[in-house]
Amino acid sequence: MAIIDINKEKETIKAAIKAQGLRVLVCSGTGCIANGAANVIKKFEELGANVSNLTNHDKMTVIPTGCHGFCEKGVLVVIPDLDVTYTNVKETDVEEIIESHIKLGKPVERLLYIDPKTKKHVFKNEEIDFYAKQTRTSLEHCGRINAESLEDALNVGAYEGLHKVLMKNDPDWVINEIEQSGLRGRGGGGFPTGRKWKFAAANKGGKSYVICNGDEGDPGAFMDRSLMEGDPHRLLEGMAIAGFAIGSDEAYIYIRAEYPLAIKRLRRAIADAEAAGFLGKNIMNSDFNFTIHIKEGAGAFVCGEETALIASIEGERGMPRPKPPFPANQGLFGRPTIINNVETLANVPSIIIKGANWFSSFGTETSKGTKTFALTGEVNNTGLIEVPMGTTLREIVFDIGGGIRNGKKFKAVQIGGPSGGCLTEEHLDLPMDYDNLIKAGAMVGSGGLVVMNEDTCIVEVARFFMNFTQHESCGKCVPCREGTKNMLKILEKIVKGQGEMSDLDKLEELALAVKDGSLCGLGKTAPNPVLSTLKYFRDEYIAHIRDKKCPAGVCKAMKTIVIHEEKCKGCTKCSRNCPVGAIVGEVKQPHHIDQNKCIKCGNCVNACPFKAIEQK
Repeated sequence: MAIIDINKEKETIKAAIKAQGLRVLVCSGTGCIANGAANVIKKFEELGANVSNLTNHDKMTVIPTGCHGFCEKGVLVVIPDLDVTYTNVKETDVEEIIESHIKLGKPVERLLYIDPKTKKHVFKNEEIDFYAKQTRTSLEHCGRINAESLEDALNVGAYEGLHKVLMKNDPDWVINEIEQSGLRGRGGGGFPTGRKWKFAAANKGGKSYVICNGDEGDPGAFMDRSLMEGDPHRLLEGMAIAGFAIGSDEAYIYIRAEYPLAIKRLRRAIADAEAAGFLGKNIMNSDFNFTIHIKEGAGAFVCGEETALIASIEGERGMPRPKPPFPANQGLFGRPTIINNVETLANVPSIIIKGANWFSSFGTETSKGTKTFALTGEVNNTGLIEVPMGTTLREIVFDIGGGIRNGKKFKAVQIGGPSGGCLTEEHLDLPMDYDNLIKAGAMVGSGGLVVMNEDTCIVEVARFFMNFTQHESCGKCVPCREGTKNMLKILEKIVKGQGEMSDLDKLEELALAVKDGSLCGLGKTAPNPVLSTLKYFRDEYIAHIRDKKCPAGVCKAMKTIVIHEEKCKGCTKCSRNCPVGAIVGEVKQPHHIDQNKCIKCGNCVNACPFKAIEQK
């Protein structure tokens, strides 16, 4: 059978999109929806339905897109034909955009991005540092197409990679191309993707599976979510190419149920692709069959580990299994299985179309390509970014991120979520790739980047991540189950001001035991936040223990609340708001606080009308 020509309908699709007239792209990712994107879209549709006298167009079409990435500035509205990006758009701003800019060609300056350095208005995405300093490959179409339109996806090249693969009809060529590209797993481990596919393909004959790991559970991480919401067909195409390469005809997307928008858009994309012949039976009139199912997970962090994920799909409790056997040899239902995360698979179509050399031209010697990061925390520009592997932390935080908020001083970055570690000021010029980060005691992980300023307590950060990991431990192996529990107890003891110097040795000993003895990768990396903070911020731990002081002034147990008698009027408001009766004094006479009773709740600070009470 002859493979159908995927380009035949391209001209028709291009004409249909051109007939939409002026395209108004409204970010409809989860973040912007939370900020009111649905109301913005509705208002544009209401006011734009009968609008006339458009600038160089005879009609206007509102396009709900996926995430534009610049979450700090949502709702984002981009009008490509007018070369403009509007930020922080509200429903009440829509009429002014239409009447002033779309009709008369006069931009609404108050909604333009203002460059923090030049203080000037910036019109285009390409001129905003947040975008200009990125290199988007897996994210190249997110925010630029209708996330729920197969036609929009085809217009920017969807399924052309799969078409090329079917035309060549050579699985070995596909695997070799992925291997030569240097693509490594973007889910945290960084295992070479082509090598994993080769292992699975070696098991000739019989059933095999492809699994997409969309179980993104790290606090502050939303890279995979945004990809699935913004360009679902790209993921489906990557999975189909993977299936062809290893001889599989069936796949699963494992996605947490907390991602309802991503699930909705993936279900629609699968249905549309099957109807158009890009998935299902005899894809593009070939002998290749490929079916994709969606499996919703219940949100267990441990199911991000591949063998626990497999157990969950099989209907078992999500708990890791010993390896070997590895999934590539014996995975889902005992059959050869490859598991790649969303970003890994989203890179595959571009590698097939543009070639291995194109992809390997980005990045470093051992870490090729680009990497997405969720940039959050105390940084001016938060959002979803994509940069070449090897980009420095300084470039990400101070160029793309616009520096630290409120003029504060940079302190550290937690990279890789609960499995990662802290990077400090001395690491600002470290090329961020798999090997350099491991040497520094951290890891790329899934790509969460939480920026911290001088007011952050590092010990509390370690306690927070250990609390998360301990609660998410599946409990199957003793080192992780008991080790994380006891590490958390020590950290809680320290932040309460009850720590002893010997606790630091115990904490380090436990961390190394958990790292060496845990069954799965999640357990082995759970101590990373503790080990890295002990390495780079040991003085803060010592201050909590020896001086009973939190240098950042965060830990409540170490705060002292005092009443400045010269300011106190004796109004009694503070004592009336104290839940434990720690404040004493006569009416119209200065009051004082019994520090043995005070629980540092801060009620008195908020109640005092004369600002006579200070928490320090």
